[in-house]
Amino acid sequence: MASNKPFTVADYLLTRLHQLGLRKVFQVPGDYVSHFMSALDDFDGIDAVGEVNEMAAAYAADGYARYAGIGAVSLQYSVGTFSGLNAIAGAYVERNPVVLISASPSAQNRQLIWSQDVLFHHSTGDLQVGRKVFEPVTVASLILDDSEHAPALIDEALVKAISERRPIYLEAWQNVWGEPCPHPQGELQALAARCDDDSLRAAIEATLLRLGNARSPVIMLGIEVARFGLQEQVMRLIEASGLPFTTSLEAKTVVDESHPQFIGTYAGTASRLWTQALMKDVDCILALGVIFTDDYLQLLAKDFSQIILVNTQLARTGLQYYPHVPLPQYLQRLLGAMGLDSDYPLPCSAHEPPPAVRLQQGSADDPLGYELFLEILERVAREQNLWADSSLILGESSALYAASNLNGLPRDSFVADAIWGSLGHETGCALGVALASGRRPVVVAGDGGFMMICQSLSTLARNRINALVFVMSNEAYAIEQAFVDIDAFEPGGQFAPFDLLPTWDYLALAKGFGAEGFKVSTRSGLEQLLPQLLRLKDRPALIQVVIPQRDLAPQIKRLAKPDGPLFVARHSHDND
Repeated sequence: MASNKPFTVADYLLTRLHQLGLRKVFQVPGDYVSHFMSALDDFDGIDAVGEVNEMAAAYAADGYARYAGIGAVSLQYSVGTFSGLNAIAGAYVERNPVVLISASPSAQNRQLIWSQDVLFHHSTGDLQVGRKVFEPVTVASLILDDSEHAPALIDEALVKAISERRPIYLEAWQNVWGEPCPHPQGELQALAARCDDDSLRAAIEATLLRLGNARSPVIMLGIEVARFGLQEQVMRLIEASGLPFTTSLEAKTVVDESHPQFIGTYAGTASRLWTQALMKDVDCILALGVIFTDDYLQLLAKDFSQIILVNTQLARTGLQYYPHVPLPQYLQRLLGAMGLDSDYPLPCSAHEPPPAVRLQQGSADDPLGYELFLEILERVAREQNLWADSSLILGESSALYAASNLNGLPRDSFVADAIWGSLGHETGCALGVALASGRRPVVVAGDGGFMMICQSLSTLARNRINALVFVMSNEAYAIEQAFVDIDAFEPGGQFAPFDLLPTWDYLALAKGFGAEGFKVSTRSGLEQLLPQLLRLKDRPALIQVVIPQRDLAPQIKRLAKPDGPLFVARHSHDND
């Protein structure tokens, strides 16, 4: 920081963010937030990373937070922040601490607003609207109206963000970001959630009793294991118990999948058939940090009373609930109980490792589809050790559920917006993933998702990120069509007009955005292209993977037509 300038409220926030490990702030500029942007430019240790789309900037902050532990995005008042709302809501649902920074009319401007009924630019007329809009999707939604109280409010909000692993909204009056304030004292620490010892003891006793009496128990890991840094503890539990384990879809690679006790990712009926068969035989599920979505309705209908679930929202063993039992304390106490109490022996479930996926046999001219594409990608990735320093990033598309069947990926190599399910997240967050982790983003998107956020390709190029962006191109919202009318994928079937997409010239688009462009449609074409792509440096590549419009991933077919009456088509265009 320049020593001849006063230490301001903006400097205070940046200092705190730097202490928490943040090194990048993603931004789209705006006049209201100019004081903060100027402070950011002068701040030593945190870089400003410009985006061209507000939602993409917020997606990038979300991707960054997944690896750095916290992310931040600076956006213009209302017109910018409202564009980023979707990404912040996703961070809220998926337990990801992102700080949204903005500014609103200054004290002087507000005098004009109040005295002369002036409607300032980007304003609805309600000067509290930003706080109100973001309140339901943050753990703190604040308007900083003076420099005296701003530091304490910033500290309080940041502590909530890192304690609850959820986003916060910080809007300051335009003048406040530039006003002087004292330097921060000490460092911020996450607060442990309230823990009731009697309730915790009862939960542990019931857990051990249920596991000890179970014939075929399994451990299921959720995304909160990663968000709270509990991977080492859960691995100690898995190895001490000898129990097989799975992960939910959004938590894929929360631990190393090459572990011999791993039985594959469980994504309901989209799971590998081998994994589904094992899960059907389970009579007790220890679900740690899992957020059950409607992908798991069948599991919940069958096994709700057999599930031990502990996450940040609740703790239960079957139908018995325990208040104030946080996941970190529960896991620590469970590990202690296993080592001290021999009255509750845990069974070791012997099982064979998952069978290797066998490559489809065929000719060089075979057309690509979801399964063949992922099989070839998996083989080349294994041969080239790609996942050691790359992350596979998927959005809400058919490819997400098909990729859930990949096995043996290393820890922290899979990123997905699988709970919130926002189209376009995968390409937008790739920048943040790369800048936080140094890992190469390997994005697999659908036409629809990529079209929503294609501008991010130019930002990847601007920042010399060697991302690989594969677009599974069938010119349709295939996953949506499957849930609207799966018969459209049969010979003679017709897609609904609203599920058809325009034709894009992806090669021209790549050139215009400063990326390398490729188009591939056959087995041999992809096999020849992939090694070439892996040699690219300092520049992203956009690869159009042409697939037949009626290519239906079997995982999506099973989701759209599962057995049982409880399935809810969560992608349906019909209103509830």
